[in-house]
Amino acid sequence: MPAAGAFAVDGRDGRDGRVGRVVERSGDQVRLRPPGGGPEWVCPAEDVRPASPGVVLRARVTEINREGQLPR
Repeated sequence: MPAAGAFAVDGRDGRDGRVGRVVERSGDQVRLRPPGGGPEWVCPAEDVRPASPGVVLRARVTEINREGQLPR
């Protein structure tokens, strides 16, 4: 199970899954937040897997791009 703050993949959403940053784990549920913001979602812990290095890189780029669009 990826630690809080790490990127993970919700394997319920197709082959590639949905990528999110682990917010917290509560029992057998994991709360994830999409890279760059958006509504969080809950996933069963059994369907969460660590994100591969390529997926992590793409997620970080998404977050950096989002930060660059925020008003200062």
